[in-house]
Amino acid sequence: MKDKEHKKARTKNVVRGVDPNIGLHARNKEIVTEEREEREENEVNDVPDVGDTDRKTLRQLEMSPIRDRREIQLEAPEDRVPEVGQHSGAQEEGEAENKNPPRKKAQHLVPQRLKGKFAATLVCWILGIGCLFSWNSMVSILDYYAILFPKYHPARVLPIVYQPLAVGVLLILSYNEAKINTRRRNLFGYFLFFISSLIILVLDSATSGKGGIGTYICICMVSAAFGVGDACVQGGMIGDLSLMCPEFIQSFLAGMAVSGVLTTGLRLTTKAAFENSRNGLRNGARMYFAISMLFELLCLVLYAYVFPKLPIVKYYRSKAASEGSKTVCADLAAGGIQVSASEESPEYMARLDNKQLLAQNMDYAITIFLTFVLTFSLYPGFLTEDTKTHSLGSWYALVIIAMYNVWNLVGRYIPLIGSLKLESRRWLLTVSFSRFLLIPCFYFAAKYGGQGWMIMLTSFLGLSQGYFPVCVLTGAPKNYKGPEKNALGNLLVLFLGGGILAGVTLSWLWLIGKGW
Repeated sequence: MKDKEHKKARTKNVVRGVDPNIGLHARNKEIVTEEREEREENEVNDVPDVGDTDRKTLRQLEMSPIRDRREIQLEAPEDRVPEVGQHSGAQEEGEAENKNPPRKKAQHLVPQRLKGKFAATLVCWILGIGCLFSWNSMVSILDYYAILFPKYHPARVLPIVYQPLAVGVLLILSYNEAKINTRRRNLFGYFLFFISSLIILVLDSATSGKGGIGTYICICMVSAAFGVGDACVQGGMIGDLSLMCPEFIQSFLAGMAVSGVLTTGLRLTTKAAFENSRNGLRNGARMYFAISMLFELLCLVLYAYVFPKLPIVKYYRSKAASEGSKTVCADLAAGGIQVSASEESPEYMARLDNKQLLAQNMDYAITIFLTFVLTFSLYPGFLTEDTKTHSLGSWYALVIIAMYNVWNLVGRYIPLIGSLKLESRRWLLTVSFSRFLLIPCFYFAAKYGGQGWMIMLTSFLGLSQGYFPVCVLTGAPKNYKGPEKNALGNLLVLFLGGGILAGVTLSWLWLIGKGW
């Protein structure tokens, strides 16, 4: 600055003619230099102040020629220099902080992209298949057991052994769901499926495929074990998935329907392959339970080591833990996340109890109860036993079961289409009552109609049976906190199991007057 003042003073002296030794050309050159420097200084002063971080850039502007300044980019928030009179990003953030004091950061920040959703959906689908694969395998070989134990009526007795025990265990687990380790519950259920399938194979090999009261009692005990496993897995998984997105519940329910399709397909294949074989039924039964055993082992591995480590699953479980859920702590630990009691907010500790949840969702509970009561009062007993002779012969019962399972699977996927998903609670309850009109339809079709009518009605029965549980179980947990979602999922599964038990019991009424 001293050099500039010296040059200005010297130029003034030249203009006034104080230094006569300097020529006219030199005087003009000094005047031009002064004007250029003043113009450069004015332009530098006009650059807006963008903070201390831009001092280096401003220094470059001062040292560079005027013609090159356009090429220099100032670094500012959002990669641009704010206009004159406009607040910079840092100033706006400071003002926002002054207006809104900083709050405690959320413990479960939503990531920009929740990874692993497709993988989690696929795992839920496989776990759903494993939930019913063992029991459906046993149901599919009831004709084999009918030959081994002709005096003990296994087609009627095994479901009665299975379902009451499943409902009883569900009742206990639903009452204590907040205190139960969900991870251990589900793993125990899948392990029970695995070991029970193995016992069936060992038992058949030990007895060489021969019947007897001792063998029959052992098979009834395995059926009871399947019921306990179903109570652990179905209630535990649906309660756990209720904490997450509805697509996971739909995928799990679809997997349960797929298990019926797979076992039916295997039954049709083995009947065609071993129909004329001496030990055809026995070979088919052994194949069922060998596949079932391997599949249950796969489910154990997926749930224990793959599912809890998926990012989207860890996010939803962390969110549930922050809302006071204690059932997910073991799963979070398996995924590498430790939850301490100090992280739980006191405001989330209060939750609705089971009575309050049931009172608020009684229409959902009645809907799912009525859906399963009607279905299992007709299927499989009435449809496979209490009909007249048809041209399909021994294939008729298998075709009826196959059509039910296929359309049941289709019904599980219809709610994925938003315009076809029934969300009105009043309409769900009304339509579930209207399904009871199928009882007289089946009665008259069996008495006066042909096999085509029976197949059509069975297809509609399976379609509606697959559709309503998805609508109920995906819609009910909305607008609840994590612990309440888990409790509500367990309660609805309890009503589902109660509906199956009531339906299986009522199916015996079709035998009145049949001489059994």
